[in-house]
Formats: sequence, structure tokens, C-alpha cells
Amino acid sequence: MKRTIIKIDEEKCNGCGQCVTGCHEGALQLIDGKARMVSELFCDGLGACIGECPVEAIELEEREAEPYSETAVMERIATKGEKTILAHLRHLKEHGETGYLQEGVKYLQEHNIPVDLSSIRNKPTAAMMQAHGHHQGCPGSKSFAFAGTETKTIQGDTASQLRQWPVQLHLLNPHAGYFQGADVLLAADCAAFAAGNFHSAYLKNKVLAIACPKLDDGKDSYIAKLTAMINESNINTLTVVRMEVPCCGGLTQLAQIALQQAERKVPLKEIILNVQGEQLTERWI
Repeated sequence: MKRTIIKIDEEKCNGCGQCVTGCHEGALQLIDGKARMVSELFCDGLGACIGECPVEAIELEEREAEPYSETAVMERIATKGEKTILAHLRHLKEHGETGYLQEGVKYLQEHNIPVDLSSIRNKPTAAMMQAHGHHQGCPGSKSFAFAGTETKTIQGDTASQLRQWPVQLHLLNPHAGYFQGADVLLAADCAAFAAGNFHSAYLKNKVLAIACPKLDDGKDSYIAKLTAMINESNINTLTVVRMEVPCCGGLTQLAQIALQQAERKVPLKEIILNVQGEQLTERWI
């Protein structure tokens, strides 16, 4: 299956081992003086190791890889002690991976492994850490869900309805916890700039992905990610918001191809805006 996973540039790697220490899941080891992936099964693709690397030898890429297994990770780290287990669970919480977090806690309960989870329950989310000026790893690709996404009014303006980060389709992990059972909005890059009511009219209560069918490379990757959202994250609906210009029709085509390739079907809606942000049409396809 295609998913986001780390890639190590061995020419840059200086063998310091900081990434190995930062990977609590056990996916990395130092071999022959270089950091190397020892099991795709243990790499969650969230990139905690990126922030530990002093020479920028690690990046995230989209490629064919063995599916991540939270159960396999818990089996591997269960004997390493409470500190390692808690570090792993905090890592999942800070990235909004509530599904994997629940799976990890369930494993502890089923195997009667005593761990004090109070620090997990009280640990600030990544969104809270960002608000206080803290971040780990690459802030552009680090994945997390926002808390408190209800509409608020600030000085007459409606607050952002964004529920997660990142938003660009190339950077999104289609297996992220916030996609589970979600209503997904696939929006053209220009849509939010054209429509002044984009957040309240289109984004509210949805998980966002943005793309440009004309300028972006990697259309096959886009289709694979959308297909994974449908098949594996079990998204509820998919809504495309695009501009009236002909090239933007490619965004709807990407969604339609993904649906054709998917094993399950979800409702697909297309909304077309004119260049001044006014809605022209809305239809279920």
C-alpha cells in the first residue's frame, strides 16, 4: 500500500544516533555507522525522528510500504519500560492519532501492563504547544488535530473552522486519525481566497485537503491518497469545492477516479465557484 514513511539520506547521515533515540517505535537502528530503517511495520510516518536529526538527513515521502501496526509496536516496546511506552503514547496524542492511542491503551489493559496514564490524559496537544511557540520536527508536515473547533466570533469575524494540520494533499497522511469517519472537503487552492465565507459555508465540520489540478505534480499520489481515505479511513462523504475555470475540473476528476478505484463508495458532491467567490452550482455526482 502507499503511505507516508520516512526516507534517510545516507550520504548526509553522520551516524549520531539521535533519530534512533527519538523513534520510540523501534523502526530505526544504527547499522554500519548509519541510521537505517529496520522495519516499515514500526514506522508510523509521523516524523518524530526528523526533528532529532541535526544534519537534515531524514524526510517524509509517499511510497509503497508495509502498513503500520500499533499492536506490533506495543509488543515490541512493552518490555522496554514505562518511560518508553509513555513517550510513544504521547507521540500519538500530540499528532492527533486517537485511534492508534486507544489501540495502544487497549493493548496495555488486555495484557495487564501497569502504566500510569495520567500524564497522557493531562498532556497538552500539539496545537496547544504550537500556540505557546513550541514545536518538534518539521512544522510544515507535522500532523495534528485541533481542539475546540467550534465557531467563535472575534471582533465581528468568524474564527477559523480548520480542524487539522497539514492541509496540502501531498503532505497529508490519509490514515491520520482525524480522517476516520470524517466528512472531507477537497478544495482548490484558490477557493478560500475567492470565497469570503469559505470557512463558514464550506469548511465547517469537515477535514480539509487542498490541491491544484493544473500546477501540482503527482496526480497518481493524490488519487492513491483519496482512495486510501475512502477504503481504509472510512471517510463519510467527499465534497469538492473548485473554481469555474476549466482546468479546475481536474480536481473533480481526481475524486471520481479515486471513487472508481475504491472498494467502497461514498457520496461525492461538487460545488463550483466563480472567480469572485460566488457559488454557481452544487450537485451530488
